[in-house]
Formats: sequence, C-alpha cells, structure tokens
Amino acid sequence: MTPLVYLMGASGAGKDSVLRGARDALTGDDRIVMAHRYITRPADAGGENHVSLTLGEFALRRDAGLFAYHWAAHGHHYGIGIEIETWRRAGLTVIVSGSRAHFATLDPEDDTLPVIISARPEILARRLAERGRESAEEIMERLRREPAVTHPATVIIDNSGPLAASVQAFLAAVRSATARHPAPRAEAPGRALPAPAG
Repeated sequence: MTPLVYLMGASGAGKDSVLRGARDALTGDDRIVMAHRYITRPADAGGENHVSLTLGEFALRRDAGLFAYHWAAHGHHYGIGIEIETWRRAGLTVIVSGSRAHFATLDPEDDTLPVIISARPEILARRLAERGRESAEEIMERLRREPAVTHPATVIIDNSGPLAASVQAFLAAVRSATARHPAPRAEAPGRALPAPAG
C-alpha cells in the first residue's frame, strides 16, 4: 500500500499554509493527493478548503461507515472519507490533515508517515494572540495541552522561519516516502465496445 501522510500541527504553527504551498508545488508526476476534510462548519468560514456538513449529514456518513477517520475538536466534527483507500490502492500517496489528539488514539499502519508542523513556543503564542480569539491564559493552556507523538517515523518540521523552507522540507519528506513505493503496473486497456448499429 502507498503511504498515508498524517499531518499535524498546533494552532499557529502554520499547517494550513504549508499545505497550501505544497498543493501549489505538486505536479501530476508526484503521485500525491490531498484529502479534503468533512467538517461541521460553514464552507465560507475561512481557512482550509473543506466540505461543509450539517451535524445530521455528518452523523449519517459516520454511521454508514463513510469515514476512514473522524474526531471532534474545537466544537466541530471532522472526518476523512474512505475514498482515501481507493486512492492508495491506485498507487497514490495520500496526505490527510489530522490532529495529535486523534492520532494518539490510532494504531498506525507501517506505511503511515506522521508529520508535525511546529514552531517555537513564543512564535505560536504571538501568532495566536494576533488572531484575537483567545486570552493570554487560554493561549498558554492551548499550548500546554498539545499531546506528544511517539511514532518512530515522525518527521518534525520547524515552521518558525520562512514558509518556503517549510514547504520544501514537507515536500521532500512526502516525496521520499512516495519514492519507496513504486507505482503499480498499469492494467491493459479494456477492449473497445462496437459502435451501436444504425
């Protein structure tokens, strides 16, 4: 199976910015795709390009087994669709945007590559303060409760400096993982059907 890249990052680390930069740099030759998240928040809420669901729609898809992963955080529900398994069987590396708390509940496959986008604590605190959504005390509590990731293959990318450098480091890690899994051999094309008579 091709790799599953599970991307994580504390609020303010710049995970979404790294994802956008990587998406812009990818080509069809990379065999890398990014999974949209299904989230119970409005489509125009800003941030990532996600699929907006109502609570009822989310519950229906969850109960029907249509999510490979799902979790709740910050007052919303998040899901990753089971279509990622089809993409991986087709020979594509899949990047999903998750959370450290959710990752800690998983039993990752051998071909999972956890990637953490981080930044120095003072930079995280400054970025969160600039958003103006939380008090200083709430920001410090948010930074304290980020769980550790102990998976031996974890890649940590420090996004305290230029974004371009972080994007290149992320792409290098994902492309390296992809290169270790050769693309599947293409199947012979099917026989063309005859044109209808008349």
